[in-house]
Amino acid sequence: MDATAGGGGHTAILKDAGARVLAIDRDPEALTVAQARVGKDAVEWLASPFGAPAALDAVRAFRPDRILLDLGVSSHQIDAESRGFTFRPGAALDMRMTPGTGVSAADILNTWGEERLGEAFKEDADEPRARQLARSIVRRRARGPFLTSDDFVNAIREALGARSGPGDFARLFQALRMAVNGEKDQLTRALPAFRDALVPGGRLGVIAYHSGEDRIVKHAFREWARECICPPGQPICTCRGHALGTLRTRKAVSPGPAELAANPRSRSAHFRDFEVSVGT
Repeated sequence: MDATAGGGGHTAILKDAGARVLAIDRDPEALTVAQARVGKDAVEWLASPFGAPAALDAVRAFRPDRILLDLGVSSHQIDAESRGFTFRPGAALDMRMTPGTGVSAADILNTWGEERLGEAFKEDADEPRARQLARSIVRRRARGPFLTSDDFVNAIREALGARSGPGDFARLFQALRMAVNGEKDQLTRALPAFRDALVPGGRLGVIAYHSGEDRIVKHAFREWARECICPPGQPICTCRGHALGTLRTRKAVSPGPAELAANPRSRSAHFRDFEVSVGT
């Protein structure tokens, strides 16, 4: 299963290797592009967030032996200015991976309270001046609503200072996008369901581009690989009493120099792989 089909690149590789593939993506525009590229032979397509009930039901019925999650935003979404994933000047503050569904980035910036905004930027952007940024947003929106990327960039510059630049913008826009799409909650919900849907000996691989998402994957995989998850010092084991599988990657795999040269957007990628026990 390609749980984040995007433009169909991974789906095409799996299909060309002889696999029957369940390809899922929450972006119907991306699925249209992927279907035109890959075709429908040996591929089942589903438009859905990978953590939604429809997707979880589909993967349980499909019973895959491999599941791949490539998290984050695809290149075609970044490059489509109308989708609002970029901090290029004048871009609409949208960022919804399913166009027209749910709250937009502008909705969040114009309605969330100062405390909630500050927590999001602190947790998902590791921003030490998150509270100052939240105050700047609340103060600025009182004079007029946030509508474009320039509005958010100017709030960032006010809070972080004149020396703030593209690295800061990218980090904070990413945190805003994750809030818009509920990305960490979806990942937390989907991981155990995907593990349980795999055939014995099946493998779950995840490519994460955000430290918070990678941490969720790392902690889940490590817990599943432990034989006992009882609290330390508990005299009698009352948990499952066996590992659910094996870590195939003790440390996250990062792109090498050749891949970075060919695909600079892979620079923050971390890949982790877990194999389900035959007896699970």
